Amino acid sequence: MSVQQGNRFFFNVDWITILIYICLCTIGFVNIYASIYNPDTSTVFSFGSNYGKQLIFILTGLVLGLSILLLDAKFFSVFSPIIYGITIFLLLVVLVIGRKVAGNQAWIPLGSFRLQPSEFAKFGTALLLARYISSYAPKLRDIKSIFFAAVIVILPLFFIMLQPDTGSALVFLSFMFPLYREGLSGYFLLIFLGMIVLFVADFLLPPYIIVPVILAVGGFFAFQNKRKQKVLFSIALAVLIAIVYLFVVKLAYTSVLQPHQRTRIEIMLGLKTDPKGAGYNVNQSKIAIGSGQLTGRGFLQGTQTKYGYVPEQSTDFIFSTIGEEWGFAGCAVVISLFAFLLLRLINLAERQRSTFSRVYGYCVASIIFFHIFINIGMTIGIIPVIGIPLPFISYGGSSLWSFTVLLFIFLKLDANRMGFI
Repeated sequence: MSVQQGNRFFFNVDWITILIYICLCTIGFVNIYASIYNPDTSTVFSFGSNYGKQLIFILTGLVLGLSILLLDAKFFSVFSPIIYGITIFLLLVVLVIGRKVAGNQAWIPLGSFRLQPSEFAKFGTALLLARYISSYAPKLRDIKSIFFAAVIVILPLFFIMLQPDTGSALVFLSFMFPLYREGLSGYFLLIFLGMIVLFVADFLLPPYIIVPVILAVGGFFAFQNKRKQKVLFSIALAVLIAIVYLFVVKLAYTSVLQPHQRTRIEIMLGLKTDPKGAGYNVNQSKIAIGSGQLTGRGFLQGTQTKYGYVPEQSTDFIFSTIGEEWGFAGCAVVISLFAFLLLRLINLAERQRSTFSRVYGYCVASIIFFHIFINIGMTIGIIPVIGIPLPFISYGGSSLWSFTVLLFIFLKLDANRMGFI
């Protein structure tokens, strides 16, 4: 690389996004330190502790990210099938030799480190999906292109469900949004939203109420399109699928989900109260966040945090530490940083000259948004606890590295946007 090329590369990289990334990682380290702080043993460079390990993860993540920026941008498009294949292979390996933690066989033990393949499957899927759409399906309007795009997403989702890691599997639903940006009919989004509504209704109302409502809605649309035979057939099919879906949800609920997952859904929907059992985490998390009030109790001063009332506080419930020690102001800063990052990613995605880069950029934004929404939602009790990390902030090497790779690949593609991929 010549001096002139190096200067142009330095100028083209979106350093604002990298600065946001560093800020979020720093916030994560500070709050992980606070969540497990012990005045007798805690030192910043105690590398045997979670915060010490997180510091190593952050530093190695930065090296990994900067290394990605030095690669040829075409590498990610050319080798996307191989990268995807490796992540699928790891998802199969974890089913055979994986370590079971909290009921999920989702980690491959590598000495003192545990690798979680489902985290890396996200950017592998994003790369192959971007490659497929840019090369074979510029417009997702025919059944064949939609089918193959769906297979790319559903294959890793299926293997993750076998672990079973429901939280990580649900993240793959976020790929619906980049597909919609690339031409997928809005009807699919309506179907997706309808499935969510029916899922909730299936728990709150008995079938003898829901089924007649579905038939009535279908009858209304059939009456409006009574002279259009193709539309009538589609409506009849949709009604049939909706009714079958209700019974599939019940079957999956009783046969697929773990008992603790079923309890969490029931608590979230108000069907059960269990403040000392399955609802304990959320209740303690809400107490911690609420006690922070406007400006927080202060760094290392949170009582819920200091005395370990909130389980998994350095991982899934790290946001409760932010809420208690930094208050509403701290939460607002973190959410604002995430909002700025998402808006920045969408803006970068829209300015791409290649379809591959644009699709991948929207995949990155969608995955990060889904994680933020679900993680913060479960800490404040509006979404069932499904156990997914807060990007760049929660403790975990697999999580931080996978998000770093996910983000920096897009930054490399953006830096090379004046070329063709």
